[in-house]
Amino acid sequence: MLKPIKHVSEPDTVADKLRRSLNMTNNNKQDNAHVEFGSPITPLQTQPSGLTSAATTTSNSSFSSSSSGSVTGRSGHTHVSTKSDSVRSNPSAVQSSRATAPSAAQTSKTSNPSAAKSSKSSAARSGSSINPAGAKAGSNPRPGRVSSASDSAPSTKRSSKGSAPPPPQPVKVLPGGNLFPSGKVHITGMTQGVPKRMVLGPGSKSYGYGSVMRGNSYSSSTVAKPPPTTTSGSSSGALVISRCSSGGGGGGSEVDTSWKRVMNSPNPEEVKRLGNEMFKKGCFGEALKFYDRALELSPSNATYRSNRAAALSGLGRIAEAVVECELAIKLDPSFARAHHRLATLLLRLGQVDNAGKHFFYVEEPSDPMVVKVLEEVDRHLNKCADARRRGEWNIVLTEVSAAMESGADMSPQLAMCKVEALMKLLRLDEAQTILADSPKIELLPSSFTQIRFFDMISEAYLYFVKSQMELALGRFENAVTFIEKASEMDPRNCEIETLIRNVRMVVRARDRGNALYGSERYTEARGAYAEGLKFDPYNATLFGHRADCFFKVGMWESSIEDCSHALLILPSYTKARRQRAASYGKLERWAEAVSDYETLRKELSYDREIAESLFHAQVALKKSRGEVVLNMEFGGEVEEVFSLEELKAALTRPGVSIVLFMKISDQQCKDISIFMDALCIRYPSLHFLKVEIEKCPGVGDAEKVRVVPTFKIYKVGIRMKEIVCPSKEALEISVRHYGL
Repeated sequence: MLKPIKHVSEPDTVADKLRRSLNMTNNNKQDNAHVEFGSPITPLQTQPSGLTSAATTTSNSSFSSSSSGSVTGRSGHTHVSTKSDSVRSNPSAVQSSRATAPSAAQTSKTSNPSAAKSSKSSAARSGSSINPAGAKAGSNPRPGRVSSASDSAPSTKRSSKGSAPPPPQPVKVLPGGNLFPSGKVHITGMTQGVPKRMVLGPGSKSYGYGSVMRGNSYSSSTVAKPPPTTTSGSSSGALVISRCSSGGGGGGSEVDTSWKRVMNSPNPEEVKRLGNEMFKKGCFGEALKFYDRALELSPSNATYRSNRAAALSGLGRIAEAVVECELAIKLDPSFARAHHRLATLLLRLGQVDNAGKHFFYVEEPSDPMVVKVLEEVDRHLNKCADARRRGEWNIVLTEVSAAMESGADMSPQLAMCKVEALMKLLRLDEAQTILADSPKIELLPSSFTQIRFFDMISEAYLYFVKSQMELALGRFENAVTFIEKASEMDPRNCEIETLIRNVRMVVRARDRGNALYGSERYTEARGAYAEGLKFDPYNATLFGHRADCFFKVGMWESSIEDCSHALLILPSYTKARRQRAASYGKLERWAEAVSDYETLRKELSYDREIAESLFHAQVALKKSRGEVVLNMEFGGEVEEVFSLEELKAALTRPGVSIVLFMKISDQQCKDISIFMDALCIRYPSLHFLKVEIEKCPGVGDAEKVRVVPTFKIYKVGIRMKEIVCPSKEALEISVRHYGL
C-alpha cells in the first residue's frame, strides 16, 4: 500500500512574495475611474458564450506583451478572460489553487528562468491589474474587470491532474480604443497619480462617437489640426473659441491666436461654424462678428444672412434682424429657415397676417406649437380691436396684455394700445411707466410703412397715442407736434382728424385762459378753461387751472372739487395737491390739509414753504383738538451757539432741541451738518442747534464731548438721548421719534 506523499513546504520564492504583496495592496483598493457600461461612446460588448477562461490561457511570454497594450475583442489579439464565477463560488477550488500555486511558481522558476524574470517584470509594471492566485475567496472584482494570465495558470495545473474543469462562462471584454480603467494597464508616458475624468477629445481617430481620453482638458498642441473644409457637424474640429467667457486660466494667448486665425481665414464656412458655436453659447455679439466676416467673404450667401438675423435677434435688435431675413429671402426665395425666422420676428412685432404668410410660404412648420401661438395671438388681437371700437377699455387692456404675453412681446403698437387703455381708465401714472418701458423699434424696412393697425397706419398710431399722452400731461405744444405727424402719415383717418381738431381747441382755450388769469380776470379765465374741458373732459391741467381761479375768488369748495378731479386723473399732480391743501386750510379742515402736506413733503422734502405750511397746519390741528402745544415757533434754520450761557438759554425753550457738537475741520462733521440742514426743513417743529467746539472749547468741556460728531437731544432742558457718530438713517429715526 502506497503511503500518501506528504508535501514538504518549500521556502518562499520571489513569485510568492510578489503575489502576497499584490494581494495585500489590492484587497481594499478601489478603481480610480468608473466606466459607465453601455456608454454610447465605447459600448461594452459581451463575447460569445464559447469563450472561456480555459480557452484563453496564455503563456508567460504572451502575458508580458498583452498586459502593456490595449485589450480588445478583435481577431488577431489574445483574449484575456476575467475570473469565472465558478471560481469565486467554489472555495475548494480556491484552496486548491492556493496549494498548487507555490509548486507552479517553483516549476516555472526552475524550468524557464528567463520566462519567470519576464513574468516578474511584467507583474511589476501591471500593478493592481494583476489578480494573484493567492487572493481571498471573498474578493469580488467589478463586472468587466480584466484578469491577468497568471490567474489561469493554476487552473491549468489542476486540470492536468484530472480534476474537473469549471463550466464555461461568458466573459466581457473591453472593445477596441484607448479606454483604460485607471491603474489597470500602465503605458509609458501616461501619468499615474491623481485620478482624472474621462473627456471627449477632438482627436483625428474615430472611436465610436469620439476619442475618449484622460484628463480634465486637452492641449491644443496635441490635437491634429482640422482640414480647412471642416463643417459644423464634424467630430474632429480641433479649434475651440471661448472669448465670451470672462474667466480663464492659461492658454489665453492661444485663444487669441485662434480667434485671429479664424477671422483672417479665407474660408467662410469655417468662420460661420465658429459663429454658430458662439451663438449656441449665448455670445450673440461674438457670433455677429463671425457672421459679418463670413458675409464679407461671401456676400450672396442666404444662410449667412439668416444666421446674422438670429444673432441680431438675440441682441434685441429686432428691426435689423427683420431686414437681414428679408435680404436672405431675396437671395434664396425657397429658403425655409429664413421664412420661419422672419415669421417669428413678425409675430413678436404683432404682425400676425404677415407672420402667417411666411410660416406657410415654403412648408408648414414642424412644430405644432407655432401654429397654436399664431392663432392665440390673432384671437386676442381680434377681441382687442372689437372692444376698442365699443369703448370697453377694461377688455382692451386685458386682451392686449394677453397678446403680448402670448408672443407679441416686442410690438410698439400693442404697447401703445396698452398706454391708450390706461389713459382712458384714468390711470395716467401707470400709462407713463408703460410708455417709458415700451420697445423702441427703429430702422424698419419701408414695407412696414403701409401696415395698418386698428384701421390706422401703424406708425401713425404711435404718434396718435403719444399726442394724447402729452395733452393729458399738460404738454400742449408736444401734443400738437405729434398729432400733426400722425396726420401727415394718415391724413384720411377719422380718429386722427377728430383728435387734431380737439387738441387745437384745447390749446386755444388754455392760451386764452392764461391771458385772462394774468390780467386778474379770474371769472373769465375760469370760463375759458371750462371751454377747453368740453373738448377734453379728462384734462388734469385744465382742472388745476380752473381750481386756481376758484381759489382766487374764494370759492374753496369748488377749488377742492376741481383739484380732486385732477388728482383722480393724475395722482402725481403736485400743483393740484398743494392747491387743495391750501383750500382745506381756508375751510379749517386741518386733518385733510395735514394729510396733503405730508404727502407733498415726501415728494418735496427740501421745500421750505411746504414744511412751514405743514407745521402751521399741525399746530392748528392740535389746537382744534384741545391739545397743549409747547412750540409755536417755526424753525426751519439751524442756530449756531457761541457760549455756554447761550446754549442753556436755548435748551430751556419749549419743545425738543437737537444739538450737534462738531469740528469744522472734520469731513464727517461737514457731511452730517449738511444733512441736519435738510432735517431742519423736514421737521420744522424741532429746534436744531450747532456748536463748533474749536471755537467754543468751554462748551465742549462742560458737555464732556470727547468724540465728534456728537448729537444730544434735549426736551425742555432735560437731556433725553446722546448719539455719537451716527449714520444719517439712525439720526433721522431719532429725530422723527421726537418730532411733533
